[in-house]
Amino acid sequence: MGFKIPRGTQDILPGKVELWQYIEEKARELCKRYNYLEIRTPIFEQTELFQRGVGDTTDIVQKEMYTFEDRGGRSLTLRPEGTASTVRSYVENKMFGQPEQPVKLYYIGPMFRYERPQSGRMRQFVQFGVEALGSNDPAVDAEVIALAMDFYKELGLKSLKLYINSLGDKESREAHRQALIEHFKPRIGEFCSDCQNRLDKNPLRILDCKKDRDHELMQNAPSILDYLNEESEAFFNKVKQNLDTMGIDYVVDDRLVRGLDYYNHTAFEIMSEAEGFGAITTLSGGGRYNGLVEEIGGPATPGIGFALSIERLIMALEAEQVTLPFETGIDCYLVSMGDAAKQKATGLLYELRKAEITADTDYLDRKLKTQFKAADRLDAKYVAILGENELDNNVINVKDMEKGEQQEVPIDEFIDYMKQKTREA
Repeated sequence: MGFKIPRGTQDILPGKVELWQYIEEKARELCKRYNYLEIRTPIFEQTELFQRGVGDTTDIVQKEMYTFEDRGGRSLTLRPEGTASTVRSYVENKMFGQPEQPVKLYYIGPMFRYERPQSGRMRQFVQFGVEALGSNDPAVDAEVIALAMDFYKELGLKSLKLYINSLGDKESREAHRQALIEHFKPRIGEFCSDCQNRLDKNPLRILDCKKDRDHELMQNAPSILDYLNEESEAFFNKVKQNLDTMGIDYVVDDRLVRGLDYYNHTAFEIMSEAEGFGAITTLSGGGRYNGLVEEIGGPATPGIGFALSIERLIMALEAEQVTLPFETGIDCYLVSMGDAAKQKATGLLYELRKAEITADTDYLDRKLKTQFKAADRLDAKYVAILGENELDNNVINVKDMEKGEQQEVPIDEFIDYMKQKTREA
């Protein structure tokens, strides 16, 4: 019996993995420019962290988590998202005491959700996310949004649309919550069981329901923007002013609530409008989560962040037919014929790699013609040929595969010659 990959996962093979490496490196470069530092957290955490951090009423906690009991009887969960783990680490390691605030972090890593696999949605997927903890300045909200937009634009995406909303502070949310309950309660029996369960616990989540989104009560539901108090409205206006100053276009969408319970004030999503991208157009989303640090056991600390799926990013790149300029192939392929030449090539290959030149050779004792075919498959820029005649004359023939030109080089000058050629490239 053969083994097959689990449903909802994927193997990223050589030839495709270079694309992922390029994207991840672009994320790291951008975060360095914005002064966000990388954090790496465990792939599994205590289940209660996500129950409290993500929210009991969310689909993630209710339906999608991979939870198991370890041999010590502890309930553990594979992380379904990155914010709760990052905040847990922030609290546990007392980063709130660092002199430099806010603490600005980013992560890149696998997340796990048990949901129906479909294009761009996997059970194991890779998220890139950032978190800024320790500042209530609306300028930080705009900075986080700008970083997300810059990431997509620098990778070549053009069909983007940014949607923003304010969920308000605790007072504003409570007023809106009561209005939603009064609005939906008389006819809540017409909604799905999830919406019925959320009516008293978190009625805002009803607005995020996919099953009942066309119900007439959804269309005329009370808008959060009508319930923002003076402070919340001023905060949202400042976020918009900062985005205007940076020249970042946006659309205010008062139905944008996000799927996690910890959001307040700023919420945003970035959509792809590319033709052929698919029915689900969301590329990424995020928002402010003042109160989450306290929920996880830390001091009162404001925070904001976003997360995006690398898989959905790659879908968007394909929809817009963007080709990223990542490098493939190797610098030099060593072809050797005869035992003595092969022995000499072993040393030369080692010296090439020490000189930071990507290089490889044949390990199957194949014929000259077959070795050249291997060099072609590896997309080698140069092929160095060493046979008995070359060895007797203390030279090696180096062929430029693009130009078709061949140069005889003294063996003791070969490494320096290749250094020069790769620098010129």
